[in-house]
Amino acid sequence: MSFGVMQMTDATPTAPQPGPTVGAGFARGFLEFAVASGANRQSLLARASLTEEDFAEPDSRIPARSYVALMMAAKELTGDPALALHFGQKVEISKVSIAGAASRLADTFEQGIIQLNRYVRLIIEADAPGRGERFVIENHDDGTWFIDNRLNANTFPELTESAFAQFCCHSGRSEHPQGNQLIRAAHVTHDKPHYWEEYERVLGVPVVFRSRHNALLLDPTWRSYTFKGPDPEVREMLREHADRQLAQLDSAQSETRRVQAALLPTLHQGEATAEQIAKTLGVSRKTLYRHLKTEGTTYANVLDDLRARLSRHYLNERRMSVNEAAYMLGFTDASAFSRAHMRWTGQRPGSLRASKLGT
Repeated sequence: MSFGVMQMTDATPTAPQPGPTVGAGFARGFLEFAVASGANRQSLLARASLTEEDFAEPDSRIPARSYVALMMAAKELTGDPALALHFGQKVEISKVSIAGAASRLADTFEQGIIQLNRYVRLIIEADAPGRGERFVIENHDDGTWFIDNRLNANTFPELTESAFAQFCCHSGRSEHPQGNQLIRAAHVTHDKPHYWEEYERVLGVPVVFRSRHNALLLDPTWRSYTFKGPDPEVREMLREHADRQLAQLDSAQSETRRVQAALLPTLHQGEATAEQIAKTLGVSRKTLYRHLKTEGTTYANVLDDLRARLSRHYLNERRMSVNEAAYMLGFTDASAFSRAHMRWTGQRPGSLRASKLGT
């Protein structure tokens, strides 16, 4: 199967879309893969409310909701429920996305995580809690884990499937003196699907479902892994192009999304005041309020909406207790969080006991 040649252009990207977006080059890669897998092209585009023009410039953006619709339609039209796994397995992201190529400029796996966190928004925008980094490496009693912190991942597990297949199937770029396999196991937070056996076949490692994290267990000697990257001249060209895209994406973001991004790493401190966020964004509180008003919202509403989304992630996917979730969301106590949760959902939060990774 051929998916065309990835190209860099200096053309001005199309106008940004409201809400989270996906890089058109990456989305086009999936579109071509779905068509090659048996889906009708025009039916796919119609079901996702997209046109060929939406993919004309690889640096342009499409709404994330359109990519979700494209994925759902492709799975149905191809009759392949594991299509996202197969996409990650068979299509290396660096071949369909400049951002994907730029994220692989590092010489070591550890450096690669830094690059990935920098450029992953160009592939697909997704919120992450805590320090705001989507991907982190953490040491647990049972080993070192590469963790995807994407919020509410269970609403679109197909993205976890394609991302983990990408890591497991294309980590062959890495080199290790003893030839060790970089990924040793995979844990996902969503329920076990009926095609669960395909996970282990594609990923090539044991898979645990309904885990506390979306995570990959790394080989104990993971720091020794190196990568064969492009020559210095190509690296610099890719990096400069990706940095220009990042600057364009940042300048096109709405004030609401900028406020959410500023809130994420500080929310648990319980001091997420409008004054502090305005200072972080380099504007006055009055200016911040005015910008949000033009978008039909307020600082209080942005904060409340973000807390509601995070609560679903912490309780349903991270399996946190009510007290833990209340702390992470910046509430003074569990009762205040419970009242807010009742307002958001009409139900009190369940007392879900926090568990260790993988339980």
